[in-house]
Amino acid sequence: MSTATIVPAVTVTATVGVAGARVRYERSGAGSGTALVLVHGTGSGGSAVNWGRTLPRFTTGRTVITPDLSGTDRTTDDGAPLTVEGLAAQVIAVIEDAGAGPVDLLGFSMGAPVSAAVAALRPDLVRRLILVAGWAHTEGDEYLRNLFALWKQIGVSDPAAFGRSVTMTGFSRGFLNSIGREQVELLIPNMPATPGTLRHVDLDTRIDIRGLLPRIQAETLVIGATRDLTVPVENSRALHRAIARSTYAEIDAGHVAFFEKEDEFVGLVDEFTLAP
Repeated sequence: MSTATIVPAVTVTATVGVAGARVRYERSGAGSGTALVLVHGTGSGGSAVNWGRTLPRFTTGRTVITPDLSGTDRTTDDGAPLTVEGLAAQVIAVIEDAGAGPVDLLGFSMGAPVSAAVAALRPDLVRRLILVAGWAHTEGDEYLRNLFALWKQIGVSDPAAFGRSVTMTGFSRGFLNSIGREQVELLIPNMPATPGTLRHVDLDTRIDIRGLLPRIQAETLVIGATRDLTVPVENSRALHRAIARSTYAEIDAGHVAFFEKEDEFVGLVDEFTLAP
């Protein structure tokens, strides 16, 4: 964790309509360089839960845009099953509404396949792409299929167990032991088994972007987490192999690597996005 003083950035909230959804997003910071778009992973808490602590590290000298996609508490839609293409359309609409493209686009977990789809479908909007703890397909991977099936089941039958389960796979054993019981218990409510969260989990069971990966033109950085028990690191390595213009880095951490190893994560992202 950095000890540097971080000046809070000015944040502006906006909403854009996409196929019946009202997608909320925030713009933080003010810079003349390429904007950075951070796409959250599974969970109805959306960008606030994923990026609330790390975002200020990126707002010096640039604009950071954080959309809340369908399934989150701050975006409304018709409640229909989600698709990667539908969520990608929401990210595209946010970038265009903000007048920010081409951007540097970073997606975490569920947000990684969504961001990859944006880069494949609208290469004009993405300068550089960063995929963190992501995966290309669920069907055929018995670990992922069973994990997400378990989340769907206990999310309905035992919401308290759901929160505990995702915490145990979201962070490494060493990290959980290092912060102690009180702090671990505070992590558990961060991903409640809301209807929106379970819509995300349902999408997780159906992810398959293998056909889109060859279409990605942007220079790409894939970041895997070596102790990831949610989306094992082999999935990130496979993404790297499937994307032509990609480089690869690993962080020795659990799934939420930017929480466990924030300085290392920020350093990788800055090195990649701020390079000429």
